[in-house]
Amino acid sequence: MGRNTRKRRTPLATKAIAASAALALGGGGLIWANFYASAHESNNQTWGGNQTKAATAQVATISCPDVQQKLTSVPYRARQGVATELANLDRQVTEAYNRLASTRDAQAKDPSFVQNAIVGPLKEKRSATIDRIRIDIQRVGGTFNSALSQLAACTTQAANQTTAGGNNGGQQQNTGGQQQNNGGQQQGNTGQQGNAGQNIGGQAGNGPVAADFVDITKVAPNVQGKPRRQQSASTGTFTTRCGVNANKNHNTDNVIVAPGVTNGAHHLHDYVGNQKVNAFSSNQTFLQGGTSCQNRNDLSAYYWPVVRVQDGSQDFDQNADGGGKEGNVGKILTPVQAQIKYVGSPASKVVAMPQFLRIITGDAKTTTNGLANANAHWSCTGFENKVQLTQQYPICPQGSNVVRTFAFQSCWDGQNIDSANHRTHVAFADPASGVCPNGFKAIPQLTMRLVYQINPPTIQNGQVKNAYAVDGFPEQLHKPATDHDDFISVTTGGLANRIANCVNNGQNCA
Repeated sequence: MGRNTRKRRTPLATKAIAASAALALGGGGLIWANFYASAHESNNQTWGGNQTKAATAQVATISCPDVQQKLTSVPYRARQGVATELANLDRQVTEAYNRLASTRDAQAKDPSFVQNAIVGPLKEKRSATIDRIRIDIQRVGGTFNSALSQLAACTTQAANQTTAGGNNGGQQQNTGGQQQNNGGQQQGNTGQQGNAGQNIGGQAGNGPVAADFVDITKVAPNVQGKPRRQQSASTGTFTTRCGVNANKNHNTDNVIVAPGVTNGAHHLHDYVGNQKVNAFSSNQTFLQGGTSCQNRNDLSAYYWPVVRVQDGSQDFDQNADGGGKEGNVGKILTPVQAQIKYVGSPASKVVAMPQFLRIITGDAKTTTNGLANANAHWSCTGFENKVQLTQQYPICPQGSNVVRTFAFQSCWDGQNIDSANHRTHVAFADPASGVCPNGFKAIPQLTMRLVYQINPPTIQNGQVKNAYAVDGFPEQLHKPATDHDDFISVTTGGLANRIANCVNNGQNCA
């Protein structure tokens, strides 16, 4: 979502992402996995039930520039209006993708259908919405970057243009830049519909596909070492126990990116910690929300997209917005473990997190944005110190569980609890040294480890049976790299200072 150079991946991380493609094809090399570095049509060939099929070269999804990434400065008085319009942009893409998915027969008969009936009208809607964002900003005296008006046009992506599997390694870092100049490819893409009147895999027709999975036992070790600790390092840890969302506290809102907008996430979240988090929550309601954490002073909101197994089953939201109506289908899995731990900096002491600090890590739209802000870590128990995956889901051996790990940004600008694109107020430390960028202060780094018991999927003849996938925006095709995590720091009783002191003093607290 953010584009500022302070948080772009280092050259090492960029090389690492390309290496993951080689690993998927049986090659060697290292991929980035450093916690200090671094979201339906019935026809003859519809695949449902418990199988997904590898996608062919048909139009797979709609690729729209992410306007929010470019919004680095929005006056406070305009933020609610801008957030509402950004949510409208997401809704428009969702509606266009659903139309794309439900008109495969029409696309096969008319090569211009996608452009005339879907992409063209979508551009008009987005143009009007971006103009309303301009009005909201300028009305309160803010400055609007006129270049944002050029982000209205969307393109289409074939299956082999997305970050599926590891089949386009060299293209991944350029995806975002290609979105503006591949309009000429649209007619060629749509012209391929004749041999591809079908869904893009998955129980709901929008992924995942076989290329999104890899047998972890066949991936070469790729975990990098951590930065060497300096004399002033903060070496302690603070663990907070907040449960696994066994009480099924779910919703499809996202109060950080879409405040005041119901279903602003377009996918379902698990919530632990604060128990009253929805689109209409405020700092005041957070303080009154109660908590699932054993430490009653920890009222922080920890939330992430649910994981589902696509075995043909349906869950409570099969016919709901953010659920089955938007391609998020299958049985919702509750983690068997959810470890939340704050760790220190290898380079310095840390300062306490400010009250109500918001952090989003990862990017829910990497399928169309590219991998610049991806921060997904997928592995298996017994392999976590050897293999971490960003672009593929692991197939774990019998007796091993699937593990999702997040390492949040650990540097704060010292002033803001949020920013217009929800990224520029925080940053990752340098992956080699652990040092924060100039102007940023080290804060306790939030890390999360979620463990799931999942029967290993199997792949036969290009099909994956009993796939699992993370919830996401429907046009993102359930790619592993779209995994992301959200956090709002809310503490009472001096807990934020106690966490920082514990970490700075080298203690292991809980």
